[in-house]
Amino acid sequence: MNKRFEQRRKVLQAAGAAALLGAPDWAWSQGAYPNRPIKILVPFPPGNTIDIMVRLLQNHMAASLGQSIVVENIGGAGGRIGTAAIVRANPDGYTIGAGQSGTLWVQPHTTKDPSYDVVKDLTRIAVTVRNFNVLVRNNNTPFNSLAEMIAWGRANPGKLTYGSNGEGGFPHLWFEEMAKLAGLKFTFVPYKGAAQVATDLISGQIMVAGDGVSAMVPYINNNQMKLVAVTNESRVSQFPDTPTVAEALPGFAANGEFGYVGPAKMQPEHVRVLNKAINDAIMSPEIQARLPGLGLTAIAQPPEFFEQVFRSQYERFGNIIKSIGYQPK
Repeated sequence: MNKRFEQRRKVLQAAGAAALLGAPDWAWSQGAYPNRPIKILVPFPPGNTIDIMVRLLQNHMAASLGQSIVVENIGGAGGRIGTAAIVRANPDGYTIGAGQSGTLWVQPHTTKDPSYDVVKDLTRIAVTVRNFNVLVRNNNTPFNSLAEMIAWGRANPGKLTYGSNGEGGFPHLWFEEMAKLAGLKFTFVPYKGAAQVATDLISGQIMVAGDGVSAMVPYINNNQMKLVAVTNESRVSQFPDTPTVAEALPGFAANGEFGYVGPAKMQPEHVRVLNKAINDAIMSPEIQARLPGLGLTAIAQPPEFFEQVFRSQYERFGNIIKSIGYQPK
């Protein structure tokens, strides 16, 4: 009896070992996640706002998870190369990445034949911060406020010139949506970077421009350009006297979100562990003190919230792009 029992035990052990040998890599670490360093891929060069955010949270996440965090920058093609690397990563929870409005719900609609499907090929882990854009004008425009700009633009169809970083980029698209709501016809001038936008705005080559607050605030503070409005839902503490676009066009808002994503088919428990570590980091007093200076607001929500944000914004910007007849490139 004992001999038969021992033989059966050995057979079961062998079967279990064979099953594990054929199982995904994450099966080895069940119940002990994480048990080795985690890599975060940033699809932009060092110094980009999203890179700054990832590195700000890096040590806090490491302390929470009990493992070191390695940050790797994979720039190129406006974030598409790095995002493709996230998609291809092992879904074991040890390689995740950063994502933002451009890579997650703008580029998928503006890129012809992308190599991945952001809806199916990525796991939304945590959305961390929200930023607002600013609408700025040169110092010599024939209007001052947003209401005056709208009135002038309506009276002078096509003469209002607007510049932003890249055709089909986030600042371009929200202005298209805003102009449609306002009944404006304008001339769009695309640029290759925020510095070029600022240079031409200051010199009077274009009348108005839009971008993230961090890109334009040095010029605003130096009185080289004037702040017209912010795209946030409500006024911001950084510029309490500056109206929102929504004050002239009720219901309008255009915020960018940054967050963490991973490849498809990540284990839900791993996602929960990462989500908690990220949320704890973003809500720490040290990080909270840094965010206003970067024009950012913290978001600490479960993965399902990020999924809702993603679905809503993906549909919204897809509709904007179709409405302006933009052809994917």
